[in-house]
Amino acid sequence: MSHTILVIEDQEDSRRIMRDLLKSAGYKIIEAVTGEEGVTAAETYHPELILMDIQLPDIDGYEATRRIKAMSALRRIPIIAVTSYALSGDDAKAFEAGCDAYVSKPFSPRALLTKIREFLS
Repeated sequence: MSHTILVIEDQEDSRRIMRDLLKSAGYKIIEAVTGEEGVTAAETYHPELILMDIQLPDIDGYEATRRIKAMSALRRIPIIAVTSYALSGDDAKAFEAGCDAYVSKPFSPRALLTKIREFLS
């Protein structure tokens, strides 16, 4: 059985890269373009892991993470922040919002898959 990963990312190029990487590794993918869509997709599909961009239209990734983690049915889903918004202290903000890990863009595909497998093993 393959694991389902929700990718919340507004940039098509980044979604395509993650889609290709994750599908080639055998994962099922659900995609959302905005923070609101991501929260709704998490509620609807209950993925086993979420890859969360931080800079999103409408609500940002921090707020989307807080909303997902506030729901008892979803709070155990690991959320990995994957973002180019990598200023000093942003990783701490991601962890405070409820993210379980933080990966900055550009990322190594191998490193991202390793991080994902840590949570899905």
